[in-house]
Amino acid sequence: MAMAEQQSNVAVLGGGSFGTALASIAADNGANVRQWLRDEALVAQINREHRNGRYLPDYAINPAVTASTDLKSVLTGAELVLIAIPSKAFRSVVQAAKPWLSPEQILVSTTKGIEQDGFLLMSQVLEQETGFPHIGVIAGPNLASEIADKQLTATVIASADALTRTRVQQVLGCRYFRVYASNDRHGVELGGALKNIYAIAAGMAAALGMGENTRSMLMTRALAEMSRFAVAQGANPMTFLGLAGVGDLIVTCSSNLSRNYRVGHALGTGLSLEEAVAALGQVAEGVNTVKLVCAKAREMGVYMPLAEGLNRVLFDGVPAQEMASTLMMGEQSSDVEFILPREAVQQAHREQAHQGQHNSGGCDE
Repeated sequence: MAMAEQQSNVAVLGGGSFGTALASIAADNGANVRQWLRDEALVAQINREHRNGRYLPDYAINPAVTASTDLKSVLTGAELVLIAIPSKAFRSVVQAAKPWLSPEQILVSTTKGIEQDGFLLMSQVLEQETGFPHIGVIAGPNLASEIADKQLTATVIASADALTRTRVQQVLGCRYFRVYASNDRHGVELGGALKNIYAIAAGMAAALGMGENTRSMLMTRALAEMSRFAVAQGANPMTFLGLAGVGDLIVTCSSNLSRNYRVGHALGTGLSLEEAVAALGQVAEGVNTVKLVCAKAREMGVYMPLAEGLNRVLFDGVPAQEMASTLMMGEQSSDVEFILPREAVQQAHREQAHQGQHNSGGCDE
């Protein structure tokens, strides 16, 4: 049931699970879809068998999706370009694609990560490299394997540009893949990147045998921490009530289909970071994001105890059990900071302590 009013030409850069699922959805909706991959064997398999044996082996890709290793043939004439490349390779692929990109095209990142140099989100990399006006991001609770099974899924297209939002909704929206709009691109993109950190922590907590109360506490305090950081970066806190905030956090902290959750679970069973990543066999964006976010939070003076605790487990050799006890010993501050600021709670504690000292002083004399 295509929602697009005219046939669209769509290019997908990346041969991973999410890029493959989006390519097939767009083709299901009647778009002419070309997908770029580096791997020639995978290109041949997609074109011959309509299957991506590496990332979604059981998924029947729409036969209208044509794969290629040639960027020029994939990008020429594309109205919408979806970029589903891991953050470490994102800029280099955009640079390679640039000769065949034009200002009329809609460029949308689906990557939930941060570039190390300059702490840049992927849409900011797109802006830097192209200067084009139609730039957006897709984020949300989107496990690719469930999308491939056509299970009802919702996502967010975020852009300040109304054309970008509308065309992505038309090209990708269908019976089982619902596309909601936001104009807080920065908040949506930060939500997508930051939740990967807490998915690692949730996987670790599950491996350590923590109960549902603890998991709920972890996710809720993670949401407070994510939104605190994002608001310091200029995002809207209300964005975190949406699919890219609480929605993505819930799925990635609850599902062993989440790569970040699985890395955390492996760490919780006593594996080293290297062993955990090797066992996964895919990129878990959260590992890189933890280090970058903690450094940025320290620079900005943002309180992020969960991220800091996880950073110590991942990179300082602190046992996972200690991260759990650190969580329990964090300060008891405000619940929702945008209603009752942390500073107000801390001030009340200071006043109470001062009052107590004053009273006890009187008794001693």
